[in-house]
Amino acid sequence: MELDLETFRRLRRLAPVLDDILNAREVEHADQALHLAGLAELCSQLYDAYYCMHPDETVQARLDALEAL
Repeated sequence: MELDLETFRRLRRLAPVLDDILNAREVEHADQALHLAGLAELCSQLYDAYYCMHPDETVQARLDALEAL
């Protein structure tokens, strides 16, 4: 799946925030929480777009992830 330029830019801008949060295992600053909400929204949009294009692969990936637990 190719990303449009704006989505790519948003992911690049949010990636360091996600990295900080994952490394700290918590939200340390209020602005991180705002960025995290933006990242969650963007991930949701990407998932929806990918699911529309590849529903079978998406379902199989979810089943594989559940089996791994």
